[in-house]
Amino acid sequence: MTTIQMIIMGTIILYLCMVIFTGVMIGRRSKKSSEGFYLGGRGMGPLVTAMSAEASDMSSYLLMGIPGLAYLSGVADASWTAIGLVTGTYLNFLLVARRLRRYSVHLDAITIPSFISKRYGEKKPVIMGISAVIILVFFVPYVASGLAAIGKLFNSLFGWDYMVAVIIGAIVIISYTSVGGFSAVATMDLIQSIIMTIALAIIVVFGVVQAGGMGAVLEHARSLPGFLHFDQTYNAATGSAEPYGFIRIVSMLAWGLGYFGMPHILVRFMAIRHEDELKLSRRIAASWVVISMAVAVFIGIVGHAVSAAGRIPSLEGSATETVIVRLSDLLSSYGILPAVVAGCILAGILAATMSTADSQLLAAASAFSENVLQDLLGVKLTPKQNMLAARLTVVVIAFIAIFLAADPNSNVFKIVSFAWAGFGATFGPAMLCALFWRRSNRQGIMAGLVVGGVMIFVWKFLVAPMGGIFNIYELLPAFLCALCAIVVVSLLTPAPEKEITDMFDSYNT
Repeated sequence: MTTIQMIIMGTIILYLCMVIFTGVMIGRRSKKSSEGFYLGGRGMGPLVTAMSAEASDMSSYLLMGIPGLAYLSGVADASWTAIGLVTGTYLNFLLVARRLRRYSVHLDAITIPSFISKRYGEKKPVIMGISAVIILVFFVPYVASGLAAIGKLFNSLFGWDYMVAVIIGAIVIISYTSVGGFSAVATMDLIQSIIMTIALAIIVVFGVVQAGGMGAVLEHARSLPGFLHFDQTYNAATGSAEPYGFIRIVSMLAWGLGYFGMPHILVRFMAIRHEDELKLSRRIAASWVVISMAVAVFIGIVGHAVSAAGRIPSLEGSATETVIVRLSDLLSSYGILPAVVAGCILAGILAATMSTADSQLLAAASAFSENVLQDLLGVKLTPKQNMLAARLTVVVIAFIAIFLAADPNSNVFKIVSFAWAGFGATFGPAMLCALFWRRSNRQGIMAGLVVGGVMIFVWKFLVAPMGGIFNIYELLPAFLCALCAIVVVSLLTPAPEKEITDMFDSYNT
């Protein structure tokens, strides 16, 4: 290992130690209760709420996926995806946040499954059970994809054994998540979002300089057919432009629908200190996501120009996702201080992955310990036993995720895409109807959850392979089918009890 590699590794290890220390310190001060462990005692400020929501959302997609898409084929793919994500973020804060915060406090709900169940006055926890199963089915492999990304990062940078890197990443995440709970996770999300922001800023400035200036970057991009078009993409294999059709645009925009059903993001709204602070939180989140997404797309454009200038290797296929890693390697070659900065940038990629994995791990743990173990199975626990069960659940789910992440050749993006669709198509329609449709009932919500979950698999593996107009992101058709199921079944079955509709009227003003 070279001196430069040792400096980079030392910087990353220092970051990991800081993460563990901060999480443990916060854990000592947090409330020793289920609400304290899973929602931070509903005491999060607007800044922490906003940045925790965004950091837990973006994962490594912000620093690897979006730049990689832009590098590979130009602005169309990356930009339409970014537009969908930005729109979804804003609408989620605007439409869902306030009502969910108000309603969940009244119902004393600390998880999304418990909120939906209590919203419809369930006497038998059927909705809660279905919801918990959905969370476990989609979140455990989602966490595994994050651990796989950590393993691949350390393996490519330092030649570490893939599984050793996966296990180390899991241990770090377990340490502060199991000890500090939501408060530690939310605070670390804020810190990690700052690191991600700094990484984006440094790498884009450095990249422009290495490409020969802004003029050189734009001149190179214009020389590639379709590279700067929103209705065309650049095909590197043929060196020509290809049409970017309506179906692909709709598929990319459909990513925004997923926000309405993301449990690890929605609980941020439930955890904020006062609902009046959500307006400021929305502005912070929207501003950050717009700027960070725009910079991420631009990094892909800059990276292509740097490759053309011969400063970094030309990247193809999945290797395009490492454009920031390659630029960091180039930065580290300029000496000790640049190597430290490069280490901070790579820590930013690690932070992006960890900030999502920790939130997902906590959401999956809450679904099992709160909703399956206690609500569904009826296991009675004292507050002390409850906290022990919560922490043990975090550890067990993490170890299952390690097992699922054992394949170093797994496609991280495909796993993330499928899990995102799964949550969006199941919880998305259910949450919107629970918050906005007075006539929706238990039977309709159950139908929507089941139809949404089933249609994700049906469309992905049976319908989409037919091609043509059917080759659309499975989230959109599954979301629409689930929404239709809720509406039809709710209208065909008895209206909800007066007590439930009165409560809806009281808390949806």
